[in-house]
Amino acid sequence: MPRSSPVDGFSLAYDRTGDGPPVVLLHGWPGARADFRLVAPLLAEAAEVVVPDLRGFGDSDKHPVAPDEGYTGDAQARSVIGLLDELGLGPVVLAGYDIGSRIAQLIAGRFPDRVRALVVTPPLPGAGQRLLGPDVHREFWYQHFHRLELAGRLLDGDRDAVRAYLEHFWTHWSGPAFTPAGEDLDRLAESYARPGAFTASIGWYRQGPGILARGLAEQAPAREDRLAVPTHVLWPAHDPLFPAAWSDRLDEFFADLTVTPVPGSGHFVPLEAPDAFAAAIRTAAGGG
Repeated sequence: MPRSSPVDGFSLAYDRTGDGPPVVLLHGWPGARADFRLVAPLLAEAAEVVVPDLRGFGDSDKHPVAPDEGYTGDAQARSVIGLLDELGLGPVVLAGYDIGSRIAQLIAGRFPDRVRALVVTPPLPGAGQRLLGPDVHREFWYQHFHRLELAGRLLDGDRDAVRAYLEHFWTHWSGPAFTPAGEDLDRLAESYARPGAFTASIGWYRQGPGILARGLAEQAPAREDRLAVPTHVLWPAHDPLFPAAWSDRLDEFFADLTVTPVPGSGHFVPLEAPDAFAAAIRTAAGGG
């Protein structure tokens, strides 16, 4: 398993397969690079595919630093850009789901010359005042919980507790036709239950203001300042966190936008609809 050179002291574990235009896949929480185990083989004949574990996840470094120093979006982006530099990758198709989507969007905004196209699932901008709705708070409680020191005290290092906690999200957030396999949950639990691993994984939620404050402060840019990188959004029909109605303002933020509904999928699109995810990436990479 290759590892990157450190950026800010963090080294990333990654997989690299295939040959062709470069594609980088960014996972979400609660996941790891293995979330793309069904997508990567579908791309191997058409693209060079790089799949890292983000800072604080999987086999990448999980240093116990302040979240505002080591686990911000900018920090995660620095590690991904460092990996692209180290591997000598030109403009890439950058794809992600969940927090991987947020990081991909941030990279495309800060370094548009490094990104050929985006393929992302929610979260995406445009929710606005809808974040104040009671149904939202029933779903997003975990983000507030993760900001408490109590979360780490209750869960970090406790394999059974971590497995039960992660299983809730993998079953509740997925679509009606998807059931996570027990052995997959076991492997995920083993990774997240390493001492310090769970706390590192929620560093994303502990950095900066919380989701409500960020969402309510969000402002659409001037039309000429919208993200120009071609962006293909895959919006799942059964994601309880992000209703399809929230896609109505995307053109306020993206200048070159395609939105494709994914009818049978929940939150975990790379595993629930790998063919659709891979097809969007192949199109973005120019492979049809």
